[in-house]
Amino acid sequence: MPIPFFPGAKSDTPSAADLQRRLEQKDAELADVRNRVRQLEAALDARAAEAASLRRIGEATGQVVNADEILPLIAEIAVEVTATDSAQVYLFNENRDMLVLRAATDDFAQELLGKIKCVVGEGITGWVAREKQHVAIASEAFGDDRFKFVPELREDRYQSMLSVPLIWRGECIGVINVRTLAPHDYNKQQVQLLSSIASQVAGSVAASRRIREANKRATHLSTVAEVSKTITSNLYLEEILQLAVAATAQTMNFKIVSLLLVDEEKQELVLKATQTQSKDYVKKPNLPMGESIAGQAIQTGRVVTVKDVKLSPAYRFPEIAKREGLTSLACVPLKVRERVIGVMNCYTEKQHDFTEDEIAVLDTLGNQVAVAIENAKLMVKGALLQEMHHRVKNNLQTIASLLRLQSHYVTNQSPKEVLNESINRVLAVAAVHDLLSREDLDTISVRKIADQILTAIKQSFVDPSKRIEMNVEGPDLMLGSHKANSVALILNEAVSNAVEHGFKIANEGFIAVRLIEAPDNKWRLEVRNDGDPLPENFDVRKFTDLGLQIIETLTRGDLQGDFTLQTEEGVTVAAVTFPR
Repeated sequence: MPIPFFPGAKSDTPSAADLQRRLEQKDAELADVRNRVRQLEAALDARAAEAASLRRIGEATGQVVNADEILPLIAEIAVEVTATDSAQVYLFNENRDMLVLRAATDDFAQELLGKIKCVVGEGITGWVAREKQHVAIASEAFGDDRFKFVPELREDRYQSMLSVPLIWRGECIGVINVRTLAPHDYNKQQVQLLSSIASQVAGSVAASRRIREANKRATHLSTVAEVSKTITSNLYLEEILQLAVAATAQTMNFKIVSLLLVDEEKQELVLKATQTQSKDYVKKPNLPMGESIAGQAIQTGRVVTVKDVKLSPAYRFPEIAKREGLTSLACVPLKVRERVIGVMNCYTEKQHDFTEDEIAVLDTLGNQVAVAIENAKLMVKGALLQEMHHRVKNNLQTIASLLRLQSHYVTNQSPKEVLNESINRVLAVAAVHDLLSREDLDTISVRKIADQILTAIKQSFVDPSKRIEMNVEGPDLMLGSHKANSVALILNEAVSNAVEHGFKIANEGFIAVRLIEAPDNKWRLEVRNDGDPLPENFDVRKFTDLGLQIIETLTRGDLQGDFTLQTEEGVTVAAVTFPR
């Protein structure tokens, strides 16, 4: 039976047009779902890549403490995860006024590490460090107003650039850059990925620096503690000085450490200890107190630092510094109760900015060394005082023996002449004790002994009407107290003999004490005069004068040497030759 048709009634069957529209809507929804899936997959891949890169960075930083070993790996990972061609990592220096290239993936850039630097705000890298914001340039990065061309890095061949700051707790500690040779539009995921890497790197570098600073402080404290031990140790001055320079050089990684003490008499700084074997450095002349960088340290009482001594007008020996590879210097005053007794010079091989912490440690170290030096001097003088009783006793016995000899040899001399001769012998021994009390160590200068004896004899033994010039010639020689006593008595007898016999008739002339470095590793001590000549056919072995007998006995017994008295080219020469 046919279905009746009523006008105005609607059919449930969709039209072809409706079906087409619905189909197109479903296709659009499906395409949108697929697009969202692709986006999620891309985001997931990005997150996976980010997680993988962070995991690799974490593994690397967990095994390596030194930032210089971490950064090359970071640069490689940055290139890999961003699909770029090149990466560089810059870090701030200790003064935070320069960014320094510390890692790069380009082979040619390896030799430039540590040499390429830029000021904060300079170039794109400096701008990123100052503003703490990333910069992404798709093409012609070299045309950007902020760009600064560095020829060594061949930057003009790169088109794109992504630069991200390394931020740690709100502070920028460096910048990481990636580049491509062809134009490249950096998407949000790449920027975020590199920023995540930068954040991880910043934390690792900060931790590395904290560990390094802690190790450095521990080393510094160890150095101070090591030197402090010497204050209570039973060491002599030379050992303390050598220990101080060796410990300072080793623990603080200095190229050369030298210690100079003030010579109050000459107003000079004298080199007393250094760990270097350089002959050129050791043979440097003494420094006048008010000159050079050391003079500044003594005058101010503060540590003076110089970035490059080769370029400093105040530095006296730039040629030696160049030959020995010396660059930066910290000159540390050695102070005891606000009195500067010397300086300690600490040199580095490369340019170095001394931090406040390093300067504070060096200042403390200088004070400790100064106290150790004063302590050693007191120890030596204390030991000398303990031995002084024995020396005085022995010397009094020597004087008693000389007086007995004097009484035995007296013939027609007046009591006054006998007393004067005895007084001069006592004064010769006293001169040694006087010098010993003023010297730093248990050794005495022969030149100083000779000066004192000449002065004493001229004042008390030479007739005022006679004009006799007296002087000391030749190099100096340091002797222990026992031999110094013998030399003093020998000089006293030789000079007295020259006055008594050489100028008995002559009214003017000279008496010279001369010290000579003789062959066969010996010293030759001469007393020369141009007064009255020796008697004809004179033979010292047949002469019975007490003074000559004393010289002969002391020369052979104490000095194990030989004594001669003869005429040389019209000059009378009394000579004692003894082993060095």
